[in-house]
Amino acid sequence: MKKFNKLKSIPAYIPIVNIDTDMIIPKQFLKTIKRTGLGKNLFFEMRYDDEGKEISDFVLNNEPYNQSKILITGKNFGCGSSREHAPWALLDFGITCVISSSYADIFYNNCFKNGILPITVKEEVIKELSEYSTRKEEISINLEDQSIKFGNNEIKFEIDEFKKKCLLEGLDDISLSLAQSSKISAYESKIKSSKPWIFND
Repeated sequence: MKKFNKLKSIPAYIPIVNIDTDMIIPKQFLKTIKRTGLGKNLFFEMRYDDEGKEISDFVLNNEPYNQSKILITGKNFGCGSSREHAPWALLDFGITCVISSSYADIFYNNCFKNGILPITVKEEVIKELSEYSTRKEEISINLEDQSIKFGNNEIKFEIDEFKKKCLLEGLDDISLSLAQSSKISAYESKIKSSKPWIFND
């Protein structure tokens, strides 16, 4: 997992509440277990018409938003099923930070496990930040300082210290387990010595 510290981008704004994981990545694209290749199908039903052509007025189909690394959304983002393909699709598209006033819990936690920073701010801040999207102006994220800078303004956001550490150091669940490999090996050796019958065929 890539480390996350600072980020600067023109944000893309999707002013829709209750965007569920099926809207983020529809069920027909869940057959893969790879984390790559899903970006082209992100928000599939909003991005493409029935013939598979891009819908011209959808934000992510237009410059500079098709290069955005920051997504601003309505409340309760990521609700619905718990599919981890949702953050995979966002990440593969290039989005590494989502800003909303609230998230579904499972989606929120899945973001951290995949290198995406989900920031929670008040609705009035969402409105302010959306204006920067409209004007095609960059905003800056600093995870270490837990700050968002836009124009001459700066606000702070809250984040769990452990989740922050994992993003800063690029630690996913596998990395966290591997960090304990020596302790795991020592425990297995101890069990094998004290209870050898467990390992008999």
